This record gives sequence, structure tokens and C-alpha cells, in this order.
Amino acid sequence: MKLTSYTNYALRSLQLAALKAPGLVRVDDVASIHGLSRPHIMKVVHELGKAGYLETVRGRGGGFRLGRPPEEIIVGDVVRITEGPLDVVECFNPEKNTCPLIGICILSRKMQEATAAFMAVLDDLTIAQIAANRGQLMERIAPLEMPRPETPAR
Repeated sequence: MKLTSYTNYALRSLQLAALKAPGLVRVDDVASIHGLSRPHIMKVVHELGKAGYLETVRGRGGGFRLGRPPEEIIVGDVVRITEGPLDVVECFNPEKNTCPLIGICILSRKMQEATAAFMAVLDDLTIAQIAANRGQLMERIAPLEMPRPETPAR
């Protein structure tokens, strides 16, 4: 089982938003801390915003924050949104299946069981849980953060 980079970026963005809550996180923060592409993070943040997982704030001091409490954001749900159907093997998708063994294949059934078990673990995990060791995580990312631009005094 391998998830796409897109899902990884989404989970990292949500985790960082949980760590920085209630403050805003900039796309550049995620890109800098995790060494990721800014355009990819922008796309992820946009999709997570449309799904209600993130609230986005436009403008110079903008960024994003969690759109709901981290205890309510289930990792499995995020994976389903970012990955779509988890067709681990061809026969999971009846429209694309060319295998003549569909319906009688033990391997296919076991692969479905394995996928269900994988998702069950992720369905039992929240963003709050993956941000629970906040002190350790913040200590690790502190040297990687970009300095915030100075705002002129008024």
C-alpha cells in the first residue's frame, strides 16, 4: 500500500495547522519545513479548504488554519478525499478489470481485507492525535521555519 505525495502533503499541512492553531500557517511555511513544492501545497490547501478541513485567509497576512477541531478530522477521510478509490489491484475496479478470476479469487478477497484493515487504522486516527506530541514536533521544525516578514509600524 502506497499513498500519493498529494495525500502526504495534505496530512502534513493539516498537522502543521493543528500545531500552529489558532494561528495562521502560510503555504511557504509548509513548503519550507517539509521541503515541498509551493504550487503543490497551494493545490492541496485549496482542495482541503473546499472540503471544509481548512479555512483560508487571503491577502498579505493570509494563510490557512483548521476549518474544524482537529479531533473531528479523521485521517481516513482525508485519505479518501485525496486518493479517491483505493484500487490496490486491478480487480477492485470492475470497469477496468481484465482478470478472469474475479469473484472466485482468494487473493482479491485478501487484498480487499488488507485495504479495509489499512483504512480502519486510519479511520481511528485524527489530526489531533498526529499533532499530540506538539513540543517535540515544534522543536524539530523550529530551525526549518521561514522568518515572518516584518510588518511596518503604524
